[in-house]
Amino acid sequence: MDTDAFIAVHRPQWDRLEELTRARTLDAGGIDELLALYQEVSTHLSRVRSTVPDPALISRLSLLVHRARLRITGTRIPLWKHARTFFWEDLPSALFQARWTVALAASIFLLSSLVSGLYFGLDATARELVVPEAQQRALAQRDFVAYYFEGEASGFAARVWTNNAWIAVQSVVLGVTGFWPVYMLLQNGLNVGLSAGVLGAYGGLDTFFVFILPHGLLEITAIVVGAGAGLRTFWAWVRPGPLPRPWALSHAARSLVTVAIGLVPVLLVAGFIEAFVTPSSLPPALRIAVGAAAWLAFLAYMLVRGRQAHRAGISGDLSEELVGSRVATAA
Repeated sequence: MDTDAFIAVHRPQWDRLEELTRARTLDAGGIDELLALYQEVSTHLSRVRSTVPDPALISRLSLLVHRARLRITGTRIPLWKHARTFFWEDLPSALFQARWTVALAASIFLLSSLVSGLYFGLDATARELVVPEAQQRALAQRDFVAYYFEGEASGFAARVWTNNAWIAVQSVVLGVTGFWPVYMLLQNGLNVGLSAGVLGAYGGLDTFFVFILPHGLLEITAIVVGAGAGLRTFWAWVRPGPLPRPWALSHAARSLVTVAIGLVPVLLVAGFIEAFVTPSSLPPALRIAVGAAAWLAFLAYMLVRGRQAHRAGISGDLSEELVGSRVATAA
């Protein structure tokens, strides 16, 4: 079949169907025409899929048929069902699929934190080159703890949430480079390690863990997940597998957006813990237990529920009707 000739012959019908689906109101004649065109364009879509599987044309016709079907049936999915599908199916599946790159991102962060903490904690000269001794003493004796008592708790939580959400957005936008997520992980790891090294050198390592673990377990994990999802997009660009590179990259990017949106409430919970639990008068063990419970709940959501959703065939991507059909390619 000549694709260009097929498009030229049937384009007026497609344009007319699109016009009818976008019309605010339709009279009896318009409804009859909509039904007839819907059947014809559905046939066109079947022909294209079976003879000349052009991805751009399939995508356009799939979306057009989908919109026409919704206009004919008048079906509207309630918002709460969309939310349930997103948070119970799409998001955990997308998180689970990124588990290996998330593990890589976690390794980069933990290794940089450990090396930085040991280096600055054991080498006073190196520590002095980065942070003057007077500032080290102030950080260990006052500033590290005082940070968590700045202003009202609600305002502090909002500021922390905004900052961490911005870091997650950077992973989304620049993840395909492969460089930015690694740089961000190293930078955050070095900063955490430096703080631990300074407090450890002045005998305040217990204070460091008491004030970093309640919120840090969940907060740092969310940042690592965002970076890992960004690295997965980069890997899809480098090794697309059996799909064409643009298709593999677009699938990974859409899943990354799903992860980024899903991390917003996770970071909100982390910000709430940092503002209201970390500086609270609760016993240190209880504060850490609250943070650990939130952290373990997120890991179970990502790995246990994510595994279930992934095994059920949920990809975390948009539906085929919106994205268009995949075409088999030789490996």
